[in-house]
Amino acid sequence: MSSTVPISQGTNNLTAPTPQNTPLQHAPISSGLSRPTVPDIAEEGKDDEESAANEGEMTSDALQNAMAGLVQGRLAGLVGKSSGYIESLPTEVKFSVEALKGIQVKHTQLQNQYKRECLELEKKYLQLQQPLFERRKALISGSEKPTEDEIVAGEAQSAKDDEDYTSLPKESNYAATAAAIPEFWLTALRNSIGLSDLITDRDAEALKHLTNITLEYLTENKDSDKDTEGKPGFKLLFEFSENDFFTNKVLSKTYVYQEEVGYSGDFVYDRAIGTKIDWKEDKDLTKEYEVKKQRNKTTNRTRFVKKAHPTESFFNFFDPPQLPSDDVIENGEIDPEELEEIEEKLEMDYQIGEDLKEKIIPRAIDYFTGKALEYELMEDGEDLDDLDDDDEDDFDDDDDEDDSDDEDNDLPATRRRGGKRGGAGQNVNPEECKQQ
Repeated sequence: MSSTVPISQGTNNLTAPTPQNTPLQHAPISSGLSRPTVPDIAEEGKDDEESAANEGEMTSDALQNAMAGLVQGRLAGLVGKSSGYIESLPTEVKFSVEALKGIQVKHTQLQNQYKRECLELEKKYLQLQQPLFERRKALISGSEKPTEDEIVAGEAQSAKDDEDYTSLPKESNYAATAAAIPEFWLTALRNSIGLSDLITDRDAEALKHLTNITLEYLTENKDSDKDTEGKPGFKLLFEFSENDFFTNKVLSKTYVYQEEVGYSGDFVYDRAIGTKIDWKEDKDLTKEYEVKKQRNKTTNRTRFVKKAHPTESFFNFFDPPQLPSDDVIENGEIDPEELEEIEEKLEMDYQIGEDLKEKIIPRAIDYFTGKALEYELMEDGEDLDDLDDDDEDDFDDDDDEDDSDDEDNDLPATRRRGGKRGGAGQNVNPEECKQQ
């Protein structure tokens, strides 16, 4: 085989550019070779025209954005400023305006009193519900067996919700032995639209040990916890059995309200307080661990270093974000985008707390069976039946999509198409205490 390498350069120093020993400089074999670089004049002119057009579009868009920002800024500056109408009123009319403000103060005081009494009413009925929640815990854990009356009432409700419901065999003599319900709370949480996206596969292994979720209202006396300062609010308690992840038996999350109701007449969240989780070694689900190899430049000895990085996890719920102080915000010591991100996280955190308090804890069985999912979709203006119709319209003979459909068919019937409309199931969300 002939070679294009000049003989005068010799062959002793030639090195083939293999992956194992690629030289810093190209070997003579490829030296001086390159692709033709003759420019195409027509294409070059076309590129110039397209570039000029794009610059014109960018200039126009930038101008429009600048004008929109200017107008929006000026309009925002007018918010809260007087038009001069109130100031132009006669003095005797201004007295009436101030009197109306005084009446509004009294109305706000009554609204505060009303909300406080509603809160006391919630506390009263929570105490009345405690025996039912204790009974539920016993059935879930399998420490007690269901009674005949409980089973009959449950089957009657199932038949009311689903006309295709098949009754359980009566020869079993209504559950002669107690039987625990595996992964009850994990399933219930995963069937909640707001929580399902937060639970990772790693979290699920720990949440299999979740045995109960309960609700407590904060006491508002002077001897209450210093963290809550006697303010209204509630606490969520997550009870766990022995597990490989942490030593805590109970993880809690506290939500504190402001003492005065907001402008809309509802309680306003003041802050959330989490729990320090005592993770077992290398079991922190809120972190991912990376092992890196390091070499000492002096001794040339190597060592392995483990570094932890924050990661998405349901258990971040117990370490809520904290809003900066008013002074930090007013002094501009925090970036506006960072502040907005914190506020969004807090808003989502408060919503999760409300969902647990108002929906999941009172109706845990509906979330376990998937029945509550239908009503959550109805709140959002969707319907499970409509979703199924859309799926059928998009049906394709592709094997991969067939496999996906088969997986959907494995879901409980109530999650795929929902039960019969109406019945007690309509009251998924406890009706708020409303002023008559």
